[in-house]
Amino acid sequence: MVIIDDVTFKMIRIEGGTFQMGSNDGYDREKPVHQVTLSSFSIGQTEVTQELWEAVMGTNPSEFKGSKHPVESVSWNDCQAFISKLNELTGKTFRLPTEAEWEFAARGGNMSKGYTYSGSNTIDDVAWYYHNSYDKGESSPDYGTHEVGAKAPNELGIYDMSGNVYELCQDWESSNYYSNSPVNNPAGPASGSFRVCRGGSWYGDDATVCRVAYRCSSEPTYPDSSVGFRLAL
Repeated sequence: MVIIDDVTFKMIRIEGGTFQMGSNDGYDREKPVHQVTLSSFSIGQTEVTQELWEAVMGTNPSEFKGSKHPVESVSWNDCQAFISKLNELTGKTFRLPTEAEWEFAARGGNMSKGYTYSGSNTIDDVAWYYHNSYDKGESSPDYGTHEVGAKAPNELGIYDMSGNVYELCQDWESSNYYSNSPVNNPAGPASGSFRVCRGGSWYGDDATVCRVAYRCSSEPTYPDSSVGFRLAL
C-alpha cells in the first residue's frame, strides 16, 4: 500500500510466467498468438484515480469528475510527467506497464482461467462499456466513467482491466504487429508515432474492444476522456 497525502493505492504482485499472447480469432493486430515469458512485476489494483492524480499534480483534468473515478483526459506524455513526480515523492520507480505485462495481468497471470474479458466471460460482470455506459445517454448517471473497483475483479484481484477507460501502456505501437517467435520481456519497438492502449472503455463500440487481447493506440500528446492508465513497478 502506498500513501500520498492520505490517498492510498495498492499494487498487486504478479509472479513471472509464460503465456500465449494475442488472439487468432480477433483483429489482424492481435495475430499471431505467440509465446511470451515475463519476469515478475507489480501492477496497480485499479486505474490511477483522480484523487491520486490531484495529490501528485495539484490539478484534475478529467471530464467526468469524481475522486474515485479514473483520471482521464490525459495524454501519454502527461502520464510520464505524473510518474516522474510520483517517483520523486515516493523514491520508487513506477512506470507504465509494457503491453505484454498488461495482457498477462488482465488474463489473470499464472492463475488465468482463460476468460474472454478480464475476470469473466460475461462482460457486464467486470466492465463498464458501451452498452451499460455510453449507450444510456448523457442524461443517465451511468454515462461516462465509473468509480474504480465497482465491478468484479479478475483472478488476481485486479479491477477494471476490461472497460471503464482504455489504459495506456509503455510501448510504441508496432506496424508489423506480432512475430511468431517466442519472446522474453518484450518492450515493443524503439520508436513510433502512436502508443499502445488496452482494455476498452465506457465509450467503446461494443464488447469486442474489452477483450483481453484487443489492441488500440493513442497519439502521445492527445488527451481523451476514454483514456486513462494504471501503474506498474
